[in-house]
Amino acid sequence: MTVTAVKPVRAPAPDGSPVADAYARLTRAYGGLHVTELAAHEPSPRGAGWVGADELAAGGEAVDAFLAWDDAQVLRDYGRRARPDVVASFGLHRYAWPACLLITAPWFLDRRVPLLPPDGVSFHRAQGRMAVRVESFACLPDDPAAVLPGARVVPDEEALREEVRAMVARHLGPVLEGFGRRLRRGRRALWGMATDEVVESLWYIGHLLGEAEERRAVRELELLLPGTTAPYTGGAGFRGLEAPDGRTLPTRDRASCCFFYTIRPEDTCVTCPRTCDADRVARLTAEAATAA
Repeated sequence: MTVTAVKPVRAPAPDGSPVADAYARLTRAYGGLHVTELAAHEPSPRGAGWVGADELAAGGEAVDAFLAWDDAQVLRDYGRRARPDVVASFGLHRYAWPACLLITAPWFLDRRVPLLPPDGVSFHRAQGRMAVRVESFACLPDDPAAVLPGARVVPDEEALREEVRAMVARHLGPVLEGFGRRLRRGRRALWGMATDEVVESLWYIGHLLGEAEERRAVRELELLLPGTTAPYTGGAGFRGLEAPDGRTLPTRDRASCCFFYTIRPEDTCVTCPRTCDADRVARLTAEAATAA
């Protein structure tokens, strides 16, 4: 069977899109991700580098093809092969990190939470592009978008946070199952990975938007994930470390590990549970000095 690639139309967002402004601001802040909104009649792109989240959720050949890129990248960049479960961890991260932003960025920027089931999202990793179809969304009573088709009004901020948690779980849950056999992790560890993707992606975007927005992102994420919201494992995990000059350096403790240390034992993520506070202080201080 011949599969014809369908490319998304580079057109303005559908009329009345409640998330167009948020996606545009996200793209301006982070050039590595471009979001295209599809109208109701437009097919989701497939083939020619595109993969649907529903295809990843189904597992099988789509996930194998997706992970072949990560396997080749590790060998090319580090001169050695990674374990299959480590490759799967890298691949899941590279999808889940931007996918979480499709939901959390509109919430953070405009207090709107789009419903994005797996069949509503396609991903082109090489081009950093995602095509989405937003047919409904949650918002607060005083939001002007509350009168738009597809709006579902919730009473307050906590109810809206619950929508964020539910929407991310609805999207990522099936994808975690699609990767599950290859990851060789239990349910708690898988949702620890999801927790980290939610937190670290929005934290990074907050950083790109400026110091005030980074501080706000930390506060919002602590409210979103206080540590008692199943199926997520643990909370946002933020804390401060004291720098040699007395400044407070922000860090967090990840709920999961990406296993990069199995490729380079001497090199761990700065938020990895394996990275001690002394190393974190040294690395964060050096990063701050370089950025100054």
